[in-house]
Amino acid sequence: MKKEIILNCMPPFTVNSPSPALSISVIRYTFCFLLFSFSAFLLLCFSAIAQNPNCYRITFSDKNNSPYSVNRPEEFLSQRAIEKRVRFNIPVIEQDLPVNPQYIEAILNLSSEQSQIISKSKWDNSVVIFYPETENCHSIIAEMINNLSFVVDTLPVAYYEISKKNKTPIYEKLPSNMVSSSSTCDYDYGNSVDNINLHNGELLHKAGFCGEGMLICVFDGGWKGFDTISYFKPLYEKGQIWGTRDLVTKVNNVYTRTDHGTYCTSQLASTIEGKMVGAAPKANYFFIRSEDPWTEQLIEEDFWAFAAELADSIGTDVVSSSVGYTTFDYDWQNLYTSADNNGTASIASRAATTLTEKGVIVVNAAGNQGLFPWRYLVRPADAFNILAVGAVTKNGLSATFSSYGPSSDGRVKPDVAALGEKLWSVTGKGKIVNTGGATSGATPIIAGLSACLWQALPQYSSLEIKQLIRKYGDMANNPDDRTGYGIPNFYQCYIDHYTEIQENKIPEVSVYPNPTTGDLRIMNYDLRIEHIEIYDVFGRKVFSNHLITSSFNYIINISYLPKGIYIIRIQTEKGMLNKKIIKI
Repeated sequence: MKKEIILNCMPPFTVNSPSPALSISVIRYTFCFLLFSFSAFLLLCFSAIAQNPNCYRITFSDKNNSPYSVNRPEEFLSQRAIEKRVRFNIPVIEQDLPVNPQYIEAILNLSSEQSQIISKSKWDNSVVIFYPETENCHSIIAEMINNLSFVVDTLPVAYYEISKKNKTPIYEKLPSNMVSSSSTCDYDYGNSVDNINLHNGELLHKAGFCGEGMLICVFDGGWKGFDTISYFKPLYEKGQIWGTRDLVTKVNNVYTRTDHGTYCTSQLASTIEGKMVGAAPKANYFFIRSEDPWTEQLIEEDFWAFAAELADSIGTDVVSSSVGYTTFDYDWQNLYTSADNNGTASIASRAATTLTEKGVIVVNAAGNQGLFPWRYLVRPADAFNILAVGAVTKNGLSATFSSYGPSSDGRVKPDVAALGEKLWSVTGKGKIVNTGGATSGATPIIAGLSACLWQALPQYSSLEIKQLIRKYGDMANNPDDRTGYGIPNFYQCYIDHYTEIQENKIPEVSVYPNPTTGDLRIMNYDLRIEHIEIYDVFGRKVFSNHLITSSFNYIINISYLPKGIYIIRIQTEKGMLNKKIIKI
């Protein structure tokens, strides 16, 4: 979102005939002209100063001699994230290791105490460092490249004013268990029914799937008023707001500055009967400010990548991102054009792709560039295997402002579309309003209903759920560059695949006692069990037994295993069943 400064000194004056008033008008005009010129001079001077970057992205060559290990993921991933990796057989690899702290210390030692790291990316193996204006950034960067063999690239990403060291970021502790509310999902949507029923989302809710047990991470520029608005008080009382993190260096409180996140999250989480109900009203939420509401600079793509890694580390299921990037405030930051919308040029796009590989449904606004010279997608909507969301009207027609696809390498983009005009939302002042139009509003609708669908079909992976959503778009057989695969019918997708699951359902296998101190009995009177494996929370196989008998009743002893949580995988004639077991 570009910022503008508008100077309005006084109305234009005209001279009809000489008069005593002319001299006064001329004086006023001259004064106004001089004031305008002086202001322009100051802006020009500031702009000239601001052209000099003081924040650089430093990319490292490796993670050699790291104090972290893939065998100890609990040091950098939450228990929820580890269990998710085990559940979907996603290995912890070197890419997941944090940036080597020894490398960070080495680059900080080249500068003064006022320098600081303001962003990190373990997947990109880079950090962003801020240098105070008193330092010669260029000489430090040159020394870094010449003398530090592990530094492979440097890139200026921002001009920032930071007066002092950052405070410790707010990072609230996640609950050990998911908070559940009642199973009733029959709401009076009021006017907001238009937000949902384009996808038959209200029918999915009535079937009992409102996002319960799912974790949605929202990326935005601020949630002004959200924590004090009475409409959202139940979310805090029920424990559905799991935490916040502010990545922008100027503040340490996501509930300030802008209410764009409030608008978007209201379309996800509201339960205001008869007025406003969100797409996933019973999901859990975590807010990350990755967007700087004051400026538009390249560093915000670094913040987005950092946010993606944080979302993965807390075990999020869905990301709803209503932010995106095209051009920036300073020319030296404008590295890309729409021709670079290939999913790999931008650090944010690369991070979005990686996040999908970690088992997360990533949903990002396609952008509102349809009527502007840029015209095409914003980043990171060009990433691979995410859901880039375009906007449509209530009648299902493409909104004129919605960005065009495809990606520059020819992939279908946007992926899907949702209502993006005349959306009902809650403002930062707690008012329910009918807003104009933006893909920012369409995005949380798709994100919320995706969480509900995954809740209903938990046997599918995140990639499979996204593919199903595309398949059930009304343009699936003939995707275009405006709505992609079209408007998804979430309820029909659920009905079709629920029926399929029931027809091919694996009968329940009893595993007890659970927790256990040693012996574990496994019983199934319907199907023969063929193979049993047990994995620890790090994804390591700790037990394997291929069964060749026709018995339906087995006892295995795991007394030798350390205390902790494990996943047992039971292969039957009809398929695989995963269960969590606890060794005490």
